This record gives sequence, structure tokens and C-alpha cells, in this order.
Amino acid sequence: MNALLSGFFLGLSLIAAIGAQNAFVLRQGLQRRHVLAVSLACALSDAALVFLGIVGFGTIIGKAPWIAMVMSLFGAAFLAFYACRSFYSALRHEASLNPAETIAPSLKATLLTCLAFTWLNPHVYLDTVVLLGSISANYGAERFHFGAGAITASFVFFFALGYGARLLAPVFANPRAWRVLDLLIGMVMSALAVKLLLGVFA
Repeated sequence: MNALLSGFFLGLSLIAAIGAQNAFVLRQGLQRRHVLAVSLACALSDAALVFLGIVGFGTIIGKAPWIAMVMSLFGAAFLAFYACRSFYSALRHEASLNPAETIAPSLKATLLTCLAFTWLNPHVYLDTVVLLGSISANYGAERFHFGAGAITASFVFFFALGYGARLLAPVFANPRAWRVLDLLIGMVMSALAVKLLLGVFA
């Protein structure tokens, strides 16, 4: 139980910070589009990453720094593209920001975008695979209980974020709120893209 709770709270602390993936899940939840699929994709991706860390894949990543560099470049390019989309969305006519009046992306396109936010982020490998993997080694035979706690935290967080976002629906009935959200998302994506590039070229 100690290992399970430790994994849960550590996993929750790592994914609760505002980031590209969380911002995307929040937006999908506010629009009530593909919420189940997006939340499940994020949680299952985290589960796969935690498992890789527990079985020792983090050691391989730690000895191959070029993996992080390549992922940083691809991740920065993707984040910059999505930031531009968010800024463009914020600058459009207010009426077009109403989610009921826009054309919803297909489930396939939404899932591909969601998975890109997860798997093209090099920090997810450092935090989830390397960090959680190295800490789980301290629990010996109970490391899988530790991993189960971290995986549980991912499911709780992403489903709470996706479905809890609808509580903010009255606020986002105002098109200006969508404009502000898109601006904030664009700023977050831009900052993360710059951070990734600085990590590569610094």
C-alpha cells in the first residue's frame, strides 16, 4: 500500500502541471468532443510510459541523449504549429469561436493530435520513464505496485480534467472566453517550444 500511494502521489504531481497535453485535454473537455477517447489515450500512453520505466527502459534513454534531442526538435516544431493555430483561432471573428458553430475535427485527427502532444514531448520520457523508473527501483519487488499507483493517478487526472472541464461551460458560453483560452494555449505552446529548442541549442 505504501508503494501504491507513493506512486500515485508522485505520478499526480508530475502530470498536474500546466502543459501542452493538459491544455489540449481541457479544450476538448470544454467543447465536449471526443472526451472519452482523448482522456483514455492520454491515460493509456502514461501507463505504457510508466511500464517502460519500471522494466528498465529508462536506463537506455539515459545512455542515449540523442533520443531526447531528436524528440525535442520534433516536439518544438509541432508545438510551434499548434501555437500558430491557437493564435489564429483567437484572432478570428468572435462568432466563429463558438464551439457549436465550428466544424469538429474527426476522431482520428483528434487522437493523432493528442498522441503527438504525449509522445513528441521529450520531458515525458525524462519524467515518466527515467524518473519514475529510477524511483521504482527503490521498491524492489513492490515496484509494480508503485507503477500501478502512478498509472492510477494518470487515469484519475485525465478523466477528471476532461469531464470536469464542463463545469466551466457557463464561463465559456461567452465567445470572448474562448478567445482568451486560445491566447493562453498559444502562449503555453510557444513557451514550451522555445524551452525545448533552448535545451537543444544551449
